[in-house]
Amino acid sequence: MPTIGAALVAKMKPDGTERFIWDDELAGFGLRIRASGSAMFVCQYKIGGRTRRITLGRSAVVKPEEARRQAKAILGDVARGMDPAEVRDAHKADITIAELCDLYLKEGAAGLKASSKEAVIRAFDCHVKPLLGRRKLAGLTVGDVDRMQGDIAAGKTAIDEKSGKARGRRIVKGGKGAASRAVAYFRMALAFAVRRGLRQDNPASGLKLFATDHRERFLSPAELARLGEALTAAEQEGEHPRFIAAIRLLLLTGARKQEILRLRWSEVDIEGARLRLDDSKTGRKVISLGAPALAILAGLMPDKDDEDEESAELPEFVLPALRGKGPLVGLQSAWERIRAKAKLDDVRVHDLRHAFASVAVAAGESLYLTGKLLGHSRPETSARYAHLGDDPLKAAADRVSQRVAAALAGPKKKGEVVELAGKRGA
Repeated sequence: MPTIGAALVAKMKPDGTERFIWDDELAGFGLRIRASGSAMFVCQYKIGGRTRRITLGRSAVVKPEEARRQAKAILGDVARGMDPAEVRDAHKADITIAELCDLYLKEGAAGLKASSKEAVIRAFDCHVKPLLGRRKLAGLTVGDVDRMQGDIAAGKTAIDEKSGKARGRRIVKGGKGAASRAVAYFRMALAFAVRRGLRQDNPASGLKLFATDHRERFLSPAELARLGEALTAAEQEGEHPRFIAAIRLLLLTGARKQEILRLRWSEVDIEGARLRLDDSKTGRKVISLGAPALAILAGLMPDKDDEDEESAELPEFVLPALRGKGPLVGLQSAWERIRAKAKLDDVRVHDLRHAFASVAVAAGESLYLTGKLLGHSRPETSARYAHLGDDPLKAAADRVSQRVAAALAGPKKKGEVVELAGKRGA
């Protein structure tokens, strides 16, 4: 057998057959010549009773001495009981992070609610895939996930561009909140990968997420009055009535945004003064309705001709889309216009739910009843509103302390004025 080197490679000529030439110095190192004349270096060995062969590279690209070094390393691994071909096959089978995200959404996220799944899809498409999508799952490290969180927080995935829809824009914001959510969702996909045996560990399991502020903005009576004026003005200036109705319903029911935007007429019980939601963040849910909310819903019902009153059917959604099918979209833009009129630029749509709760507690409703109105599944969730009862408590304390002070002062003598605590003059 010859020694495989540059001289031998240069002399190789095609003869219409495929053949192997084996090195006389390193057993298992060879040259495979195809019928076309193209040649490639190979390393062949036996392990566990099986013959395995690994291609080291084409002779036109890889030099013989480099191929020989690769073959020696492979044969050394074999001597230590390893199977390099198995490692190679595992590497080829390794999926990318983008493929993992798609696989998780297809097979691992069946238990997620539709709204939750939409949030996961947005996080993957807007943040995870752009930063880690091409990386191989097997090589992912804790540092990779940590850097991803930092990059999202720093705004590296933020975009503001025209979308494919008419007059639409695609806006992606970064920040610590977006970063924490993206990592939390990605952590679920990695846990799925571990369950499927795609890797041994979850590199995001012990990663500390960024602390985010759970900002709860409550509207004062004066701010609610300004918002009411802004809604009336917006309606007079041509803002679409469905957006106005959506905001008023959010304020009057304490419902979540999607519970109102996706509300179906089949879930509206006018006679029972309830919304019977088939699904929500906490599952099936009943929302009690006050008279003002019922009036808005009654006003949203389409007019029926007298002749067709019994046969006419209501549309699917209480607030249908302005164009096309489906529920109403675009509320955020309308809200930003309206809140600007009311000079409430820091108030989010979700804060309208807090406004409903704050009015309930300030009016003396118990936390239990307030939680029931909001549809809280756990009593502790309603505890966040406990401090809103301070004002009625202070008023009660003032009334009681005034009576105690009067009692301490004893019976008033004719013509005598008793000074009460906190009421002294200058």
